[in-house]
Amino acid sequence: MAPFSRHDGILHCEGVSLEAIAATYGTPTYLYSRSAIETAFLDYQSALSDIPHLICYAVKANSNLAILNVLAQLGAGFDVVSLGELERVVVAGGDPSKVVFSGVGKTTTEMQRALDLNIRCFNIESEAELLSLAELANGAGCVAPISIRVNPDVDAGTHPYISTGLRENKFGVDVALARQLYQIADEHTALNPVGVDCHIGSQIEETAPFVESLECLLDLVHDLRTIGIRLQHIDLGGGLGVNYQAETPPSIHDYVAVLKERLQDQALELVLEPGRSIVAEAGALITEVLYLKPTADKHFAIVDAAMNDLLRPALYSAWQDIQPVTLQDGESHVWDVVGPICETGDFLGKNRAMVLSQGDLLSIMGAGAYGFGMASNYNSRPRVAEVMVQGETTHLIGKRENLSELWQREVIPSGETS
Repeated sequence: MAPFSRHDGILHCEGVSLEAIAATYGTPTYLYSRSAIETAFLDYQSALSDIPHLICYAVKANSNLAILNVLAQLGAGFDVVSLGELERVVVAGGDPSKVVFSGVGKTTTEMQRALDLNIRCFNIESEAELLSLAELANGAGCVAPISIRVNPDVDAGTHPYISTGLRENKFGVDVALARQLYQIADEHTALNPVGVDCHIGSQIEETAPFVESLECLLDLVHDLRTIGIRLQHIDLGGGLGVNYQAETPPSIHDYVAVLKERLQDQALELVLEPGRSIVAEAGALITEVLYLKPTADKHFAIVDAAMNDLLRPALYSAWQDIQPVTLQDGESHVWDVVGPICETGDFLGKNRAMVLSQGDLLSIMGAGAYGFGMASNYNSRPRVAEVMVQGETTHLIGKRENLSELWQREVIPSGETS
């Protein structure tokens, strides 16, 4: 069942109208369907049920504690890229032994904390990082489980800002260097090479780039076996796309089936790091139309949400569906939906045909991933509320910031006030 549907012309999330959510919690507000999140994760579990696997949710997609807790209850692992994300997982009830730590710039503080928590694996991105981790683990008298992130030089066919598997990108190492790093790790008493890792990008709409990357990793796994290094898992990262506009990415089951076909008889656990495909379509951002501003060249619908609340359209020129919460009769016009921030780039959608009036509510769809997590306080705007919908019940899972919270961390030096 789709998380969003209309009843008597009014948009609902599960069993609750978005009108009611706006009336209770105000606008702008993010809302998430718990059922949709659970369904997407369980689709991965079902598709992988016949092979050894671990699904590590990519915390960066949406790091709200309530969402992490829902996934932890379902047995999820987690992919983290910072100490903050790691601590969020712990606070939310996640199991550190199911955590993989990715990212090109892990600090010694972050790696030490991860060692203390006995995480599942460090995804290593450079020789310098490998040696730094080895020194820390040796000093702590422990052994660090590692995989090397391989950059397969595969074009994922996605936006350049979220393409991560090309030689020109900062991520991972080439296969030749990876082979050398595995030999270093294998000979070091404080390192244990347990897997190989790859992540080629996000919002990928075809299986071919995943298959090309997987075959590159399998070739490396076979090469390492010839020198006595036997890895236990392959981590193919995340990246499966969703339908924002008219995209047709493979279903979770079709995507997994293609991977399993190439992993037959490999005696390897498959680790995946999905984020967007679990939470994106479960979420929406409700916003109110403050003013309508028709001009000779453009019609602007000025809303109370802005680029600081949802950055994707401004940052990537990303298209997200925008729907009136309540359908109205009347003359449709083509609108640019824009926010109050003093930037021309502050838009949420352009050239959208809708029947609109001042005070109407709009719902920006597909906002469950890379929405609130990328929000800021630009223009000294408080971050918005977050709500989880469960059947006919709503839960406030992220309080709206108040103005005084914006400057709580700031200090005027003594003697400087008038």
